[in-house]
Formats: sequence, structure tokens, C-alpha cells
Amino acid sequence: MQTITIGKLAKTAQVGIETIRYYQSRGLLPIPDNTTGYRQYPLDLVDRIRFIKRAQELGFNLDEITELLSLHGNHQRESIQQITAARLTQIRSKIADLQRMQDVLNELLTECENTDAGAPCPIIQSIGGDSLSNASIKSC
Repeated sequence: MQTITIGKLAKTAQVGIETIRYYQSRGLLPIPDNTTGYRQYPLDLVDRIRFIKRAQELGFNLDEITELLSLHGNHQRESIQQITAARLTQIRSKIADLQRMQDVLNELLTECENTDAGAPCPIIQSIGGDSLSNASIKSC
């Protein structure tokens, strides 16, 4: 099995050394023995690091990634699907929240654009409610 130093591992996987150490502290990567004065890492950890980074890009958190890695190879496809389905549900919820925010902001912007310049700003009034006086912020 080919081994490399942590610096070479980081460079090959396109992450920082600190990232590798952090993944080790989280149990995502093993800490190799230090028998020669330098820790030697198996080259196949590059694929594991790439898996972790890709999973993060897809929205999985490190706890979920740890679980996915522990299930891989154990014929636990149903458990993997459950984790993925839960993440997908969270993503759909975030998308719905973002859509609602976009709709409200579009509506407020249109209202502000069509409000007399001397009138209170609808955006500020909507955000601040009654807590902001009309005298302190008059227009958009």
C-alpha cells in the first residue's frame, strides 16, 4: 500500500492540513502510527477526503457523513437512504423558506418603488414594525 505525508495528502486531496487534522479529530479519518518520525497516510484516503467534501457540498453535515461512512460496505442501503431522505426534506424546507423570503422582499420592493418619497418606507416599516418611528426613517 502506497503511503504519503500529511502535506502530500492535503495537496493531492486539495484541502488544507488543518482540514485533515480536523477530520481526524471528528473520527472521519484515521490517525496513522508515527513509527518513522513522520506519519504516513494511505494514498486511498484521498478518495475518502473527496467523498467527505462532495457530501458536504450536497448539504450533509459531518455527523451525517460519519454515519454514511460507517454504513458503507455494510449493506445498509436502507439506512443510507433514510439519512439522504432526511437531508432532502431539510433542503426542501430551506428552499420553501427562501422562496417565501423572496416573495416578501419582491412585494416590499415593489411597494417601496410605488410609494411617495415623503411617505414612510414600507420596507423599514415591515421589518421594524411599530418600533421605528416614522420620523426617524422617512423614505426608501
